[in-house]
Amino acid sequence: MKRSHRPLRATRPHRAARPVVAAVTVLTAGALVFGASACGGRATTHHKPGTSHEQAGGSVGRLLTADDGSGNRLRQVDAEGAPSVTVAVRPDSEDGWNVHLSVRNFRFTPDSVGGAALLGRGHARLFLDGHPLARVYGSWYHLPASLVRGAGKGGTELTARLYADDHTAWAVNSAPVQATTSLSTAPSGAATAPEGSGSATPRPDTTLVEITVTHGKVSPAPGRTEIKKGRTVELRVRSDRADHLHVHGYDKEAVLPAGRTVTLTFTADRSGLFEVETHESDLLLTQLVVR
Repeated sequence: MKRSHRPLRATRPHRAARPVVAAVTVLTAGALVFGASACGGRATTHHKPGTSHEQAGGSVGRLLTADDGSGNRLRQVDAEGAPSVTVAVRPDSEDGWNVHLSVRNFRFTPDSVGGAALLGRGHARLFLDGHPLARVYGSWYHLPASLVRGAGKGGTELTARLYADDHTAWAVNSAPVQATTSLSTAPSGAATAPEGSGSATPRPDTTLVEITVTHGKVSPAPGRTEIKKGRTVELRVRSDRADHLHVHGYDKEAVLPAGRTVTLTFTADRSGLFEVETHESDLLLTQLVVR
């Protein structure tokens, strides 16, 4: 009986373990996705060796070598469109004072603190007689009397200063954007006289500018006042509605209570054209030309 001989089949070589390669690819891609989504999904940023995160945090303005006196670098921007702040205090019926911050070209952004510096965003800090008091993320802050008892009676100054999200201090003309007021009287540099009480005659080295605001109209009509550099300027402003007085360029501010005359005095030690205006009603009161 003849046996049939079948050709032997060649043994097939094992195929490459494609699933293993695919798994490695998936794991690598997953690691990349996980890395991108870590830390809240924010992409990791790098900066040049020798520079800080603070310096690389934002490209707005110019970071100065000087600081604000409390260790935070100044971030200088142009005066036009720069953030500004005024501060007013009123006694609380139960304890201490209620502090109100009025800002322009600025909004509080507590959700992005620690991020990059974006123009017109950030937070404020309060200083009591130059000492750090609190970080503020809104227009109002209650100041307990217990925090100021150690500062002595009268003359205690409260300063509000604006900061970017990266904790650099906004600055104009190499000076921090801030406002100062006294907890016992009117804002620093301003004296409020009762209605009809009159005021002293200015000294020979003082330029007096008197302005009245009634029903939204400025008297005398806004014009320019020539002032020799180095002279003292005395602004006497009276408004029929509550407002805030601001001298641009010098960052001098004062609260304008309705129906009362406020005197703001400062030295004209900077040359240029400086506008004096009200914040709430946004009225131009006059222009100071210092030469």
